[in-house]
Amino acid sequence: MNDDIIWRGKVAIVGTPNTGKSTLFNRVIKKRKSIVLEEYGITRDRIYDEVEWMGQGFTIIDTGGVETEEVPFQKEIKSQVNLAIEEADVIVFLVDGQRGLSKDDEAVLKLLRKAKKPTILAVNKIDEIEKLANTYEFYSFGIKEVIPISATHGIGIGDLLDKIIELLPDPHDKPKYNGCITFSLIGRPNVGKSSLFNAIIGEERTIVSPIAGTTRDAIDTQFKYNDTNYVIVDTAGLKKRGKIVEMVDKYASLRLMDAVNRSDVVLLLMDAYQGIVEQDKHVVGLAIEQKKPVIIVVNKWDLHSHEQNAQIEYSKEIRAHYKFLDYAPIVYVSALTKSNIKAIFKEIDKCYEDYSRRVPTSILNEIIIEAQLRNQAPDFNGGRIKISYASQVKACPPTFVLFVNNQKFMHFSYQRYLENVIRESFNIKNTPIDIVLRTKTKEVM
Repeated sequence: MNDDIIWRGKVAIVGTPNTGKSTLFNRVIKKRKSIVLEEYGITRDRIYDEVEWMGQGFTIIDTGGVETEEVPFQKEIKSQVNLAIEEADVIVFLVDGQRGLSKDDEAVLKLLRKAKKPTILAVNKIDEIEKLANTYEFYSFGIKEVIPISATHGIGIGDLLDKIIELLPDPHDKPKYNGCITFSLIGRPNVGKSSLFNAIIGEERTIVSPIAGTTRDAIDTQFKYNDTNYVIVDTAGLKKRGKIVEMVDKYASLRLMDAVNRSDVVLLLMDAYQGIVEQDKHVVGLAIEQKKPVIIVVNKWDLHSHEQNAQIEYSKEIRAHYKFLDYAPIVYVSALTKSNIKAIFKEIDKCYEDYSRRVPTSILNEIIIEAQLRNQAPDFNGGRIKISYASQVKACPPTFVLFVNNQKFMHFSYQRYLENVIRESFNIKNTPIDIVLRTKTKEVM
């Protein structure tokens, strides 16, 4: 999602089969993702995507249809719907304006009354003024917000999105841990995240089991260590995309994204005994996409070889596989024996310090000018990049805007050179930094 978009929460579309939930989902996300067929009850799993509307963003969830009759997969569908309702901030209850009120609609209504979530009743298939009267019987549900729409023709969708934005929680109302460093534990299943979580906070707060995938949700725990306040977020193990098929795993995947998003530092947990696995790259990709500092924590080191230089050789192997994480420190621990846990906090503090770093504009510009004089940019795409001014526009991560003569003249190797110059000059080692190019506009006389 665009960095300028304000993320507001999650919206679930629920209803009975064949009311047009997937059609509405596809209309809102502006692409064909959910399967839309005339076949009754085609959607079984929840499907997620992101929506941007008037500078606001939210995650939207498509669900299967709820029925009162015992039809194939109905038990699994109801479980999916319940989870969608549980995690959503706003519910869109979609009903069929042509078919009219049904006992299945009343069954969905019971689920929503138990949830007590802000709900919009969207009456679908109202594509003509004459059909507006079809909405009246649904007022008996007692839902205040009733909006007639046509998902197929796009009628009323703007009104629906406006109401969704109105009902979503204010982003400023989200819990913030002021004065705390927030970090999350991520990794594939069964690498020891729950055990490390318990070792860090010194209490048995989560289930520790040898069965892969025990932790299903994200758990926040605030604590103090060496006079510093921390919040640790334990998350479920993330499976390969092709294997995220169980409803709980899809739920856990979304929660993991949320956990990474609100973390200052991310700990990627690896299993020393199993070695480096390709799947770890997918897991840490979430942190890289969101430009979070990463600490590679190699767990179960007590089960690994203790030959001389073992850690040096293992670190070389990690660096070879994770060239895109050259800024990430590596820590070797054993959650079981609680060895070297203190080293994790040392690296968290370093990462957070770099992540929140701000630099003086005057010194930044001196460094950029000197860097250009010392190493002239190459000719690229028909010209040579020239940087006239530089400014840090934000921290977390440190983000620098370079005003240039033409963005297309910037070769990736020269941008990497400038990034390294900034890192070395300001001692920013343990966090990703972001460089944004802006074409300097000529002043109009």
